Amino acid sequence: MNPIGPSEARFWPQGTVYGALLNFQQEWNLRANQMADAPYKGAPKAPVLFIKTANTFTPSGGLISVPSAVAEVDIGANLAWVLGADAKPMACVLVNDVSIPHESYYRPPVKFKCVDGFLGVGTKARHIQQVITDAVVLTVKVNGREVQRVNYAGTVRKSQTLLADISEFMTFQEGDVLLLGSDCLADGKRPRAKPGDVVEISADGFETLVNLFSGEAA
Repeated sequence: MNPIGPSEARFWPQGTVYGALLNFQQEWNLRANQMADAPYKGAPKAPVLFIKTANTFTPSGGLISVPSAVAEVDIGANLAWVLGADAKPMACVLVNDVSIPHESYYRPPVKFKCVDGFLGVGTKARHIQQVITDAVVLTVKVNGREVQRVNYAGTVRKSQTLLADISEFMTFQEGDVLLLGSDCLADGKRPRAKPGDVVEISADGFETLVNLFSGEAA
């Protein structure tokens, strides 16, 4: 599916979805003291990445199930690049990187990030030329109440630098999606959702990404 084709076309990931961690200065600063601890004994020199597998994809308007073993999940509001030929960004889309709360940000565990349904995917992707990526501000609402703003002016690596740094050690394919990072709150945590909550992620020029969180079926 062409993510920048006819206006009625719904975006859906066609390649691998990668995410970048620790890419906001606020979270970096909050975790700086931990970076000297074992086993790494220093700040990461390259981008810290994770993947969101195909079983996690949930369209805007779809239900995201919260596992019965956890009370709440983390909301990870992201702007994402859809990569075209020669690994160049051709479109932007809003996504929600849902995770089970955890502390392992240096080796993000698959079992906490790749639960079924744990990536809300925006309905429409916008052409890259229509978006000033590093100036985008995401607004996150839970049940209609604003809980966070994510400003891409505050990243550690600006979007083109992030892409270039990752491309030094891996090759992107056409259709891959790169999440540019989600910020934390002032206390280092992320906004959370529980069964029954409605989460909205919006930005100027984009259709709002909306997902209802439900309890796990018995």
